[in-house]
Amino acid sequence: MRSVEETHPCHGLSVPVVTVLDPEGRLLEADQRALVRHVVQDGYGADVVFAAGTTGEWDRVDNRTRQQVIQVCAEECHKLDSGLKAATGRGVEIWAGVTAPTAAETLENLDFAMACGVDAAVLAPLSIQAVEDPVRFVARDVSDLLDQRPRRIPVYLYDNADIAVDPKVPHIRTRQVKALSRLDFVRGIKVSATRKVLGNYTRAAASFRERGEFGIYVGNAMLIFDLFKPRRGVLGTIAEHWYRYWMNDALPIGVVAGPANAMPREWARAWQVCRAGDSERMAEMKRIVETFRSATEVAAGGRRTIACLKRALMLDGVISSAAVGAGTPALAAPDIERFDERYETVREATRALGAPWVTVLP
Repeated sequence: MRSVEETHPCHGLSVPVVTVLDPEGRLLEADQRALVRHVVQDGYGADVVFAAGTTGEWDRVDNRTRQQVIQVCAEECHKLDSGLKAATGRGVEIWAGVTAPTAAETLENLDFAMACGVDAAVLAPLSIQAVEDPVRFVARDVSDLLDQRPRRIPVYLYDNADIAVDPKVPHIRTRQVKALSRLDFVRGIKVSATRKVLGNYTRAAASFRERGEFGIYVGNAMLIFDLFKPRRGVLGTIAEHWYRYWMNDALPIGVVAGPANAMPREWARAWQVCRAGDSERMAEMKRIVETFRSATEVAAGGRRTIACLKRALMLDGVISSAAVGAGTPALAAPDIERFDERYETVREATRALGAPWVTVLP
């Protein structure tokens, strides 16, 4: 068995799957399994299935449901992984969001996730109540739990101001990330933030690599079109060199894209062309994925991303319920009608890509 230090952060597209609920808020297990198969797309979609994350409404469901989602997604990924490796040599990883409102529940979820055989855990330390020192919590409580189990797994940090307990402390400080990166099991960070905040982490990335590769993942998915955009001409070349210096030449190794629930092949393509720096295809993919972003702006109160994702998946025949968790902004009847019309435009745009980059529906 490989030690956790010998594992490598997974490159590519991570899809934070929605949690499929019935109107009473119960998990629809068969639908959740169907969603996992959908986002993997026989190897043309997700490189990582991320269960019980923000898009999965981890803070809108109870802890029992969080664990159900982890277990179901892990079981389905394990089935798919073996087949994909046999067919293509590349599999799919399952990462579990283990964050809960309390430290005790978070540790319970981590233990449960390890028992389910997940490939990695994702932890948002600033989103746990009464955890005043994230470094101490991970270095002591999380580390002690991992040491007690025969199979240790990598842990990825999650930085997202929208779910931080204290709005005065919206982001994990880079010195804290540096301290945590010294732990053999902390292998990277997902950053859902602006380009400036992301740049703070990438500039410091060299000091995060004392134990090997430390992966940085873009949580604000649309940023990849700017991060990897080629700069043209003399001024562009100068700007590119300055930008690479400012970023410490440590570009992210993956993207975590919620919209990829409905468009897994298209987002896989977007990541590939961005990494390749193909400006023409980047512009094409940006136009296509922006059509979905625009389609979610159907309510007076702003976007309804999660509700629209579930509605899209139901329209596509992937899941049977578009119910959202208690507290998640829902779609009113007029919003549903507007979204349905706009989503057809989204599907028309994706069809122009052609095989194999158009998501295959059931």
